[in-house]
Amino acid sequence: MKVLKSIFFILLVVGLSSCKDKSAESQETTVIQEVSTYYFIRHAEKDRSDSQNSDPELIQKGLGRAMHWAEIFTDIDLDAIYSTDYSRTSMTAAPTSVKKNLDVQYYNLEDIKIEQFKTDHINQNTLIVGHSNTTPEFVNQMIGEDKYSHMDDYDYGSLFIVQIINGKATSQRLHINCNCPE
Repeated sequence: MKVLKSIFFILLVVGLSSCKDKSAESQETTVIQEVSTYYFIRHAEKDRSDSQNSDPELIQKGLGRAMHWAEIFTDIDLDAIYSTDYSRTSMTAAPTSVKKNLDVQYYNLEDIKIEQFKTDHINQNTLIVGHSNTTPEFVNQMIGEDKYSHMDDYDYGSLFIVQIINGKATSQRLHINCNCPE
């Protein structure tokens, strides 16, 4: 009986150690190597008083929202900030840029090569400020599908988050409320 217990114990130890090795191998193959996160927002509330002005600045509420975005990104380690070259997008990006001590890089979506953009920002957190049409379009290009349509003209609170983990993209859309002064 003692011999049977000893054999059983040895088999149990050998069996557990071989399971442990397989488990370790399995964990090694699921190690995350590349994680890139992109935060897409639209510019804040703009001055609509002159319909002929193609480059209006932000109104007071928009300035408040820009400050609110900077607060939202306080605990996120951003590596880069992008904005289109318009007053309203630059002004929206500015408080976050100052808070993070990062220069705003200007982009034109038509000139972006998506795969190169992804490669340039592997393992980084990137903020991109755009417009009601370019923001969802940029997100769609990043995820490789036509998931999001143009934003409502008065939607200034959408936050799109695209995360690419080992080449696989996921996305979500959040709505951030702002009790910004008018």
